[in-house]
Amino acid sequence: MSQDNNIVFAEQNQKMKAAYQKAQDTFNYFWREMYWEAKRVVPAHDLALVKIPFQQMAEGDEQPTVEHMWISEIAFDGEHITGVLMNSPNLLTNVAEGDTVTRKVSEISDWMLSIDRKTYGGYTIQVLRSDMTEEARKQHDDAWGLDFGNPNNILVAYQQEENEENLIEHPMSKVMEQPAKDYFEANLDVVKAADENGVTRLHTETIAGNKIAVEILLELGADKNAKTNTGKTALDYATALNWEHIIPVLQ
Repeated sequence: MSQDNNIVFAEQNQKMKAAYQKAQDTFNYFWREMYWEAKRVVPAHDLALVKIPFQQMAEGDEQPTVEHMWISEIAFDGEHITGVLMNSPNLLTNVAEGDTVTRKVSEISDWMLSIDRKTYGGYTIQVLRSDMTEEARKQHDDAWGLDFGNPNNILVAYQQEENEENLIEHPMSKVMEQPAKDYFEANLDVVKAADENGVTRLHTETIAGNKIAVEILLELGADKNAKTNTGKTALDYATALNWEHIIPVLQ
């Protein structure tokens, strides 16, 4: 490999590492959107994927072989992401399409949503698109059938392009404020109940970044000091997921 090629490879590698970090830092927005998708009567998502690096160490190798692949059918408990591998590996033999896998947020390499064909996230894809010619970029986008937009202006939140305040609170959270209040007032048992894992509704709404629901629950007597079976309070989740608008409410 020539010196010039080495430089290009190193620069690309650094861009990808930065993309991995950005995906991890913004995963909270992915999960917030997944939370609200589950509440919609009519589904809005074209796709919702998380990319994970899988690895395998072969006998005699000094470094493991790594392959980044997408998982779908995503679940998240505030600490671990679980999904189903939707790719057939090209390089690895220790995983297969359809396997269920679990990883921490700090282990993912990307996430991507598409709503009305517009994409959110997709940081590693945008690294590749940023180096393409306009023609190649169009061919890439047409192959996906999606609008990836400007690779230098990556959206993370639903309707962010219409209102930057949607980075703080999801549009549906605002619309559902009164119905949520009516529901919790009529079902006070839900406010304080915990499931078999010690997870309360306050934990769930905090993980999803819903400040409005968190405030309603606290007003109705939810215990902000309640801990899950793993010892996590709602504040622990707000801090770990960097929900800065919720942290002061729970302190």
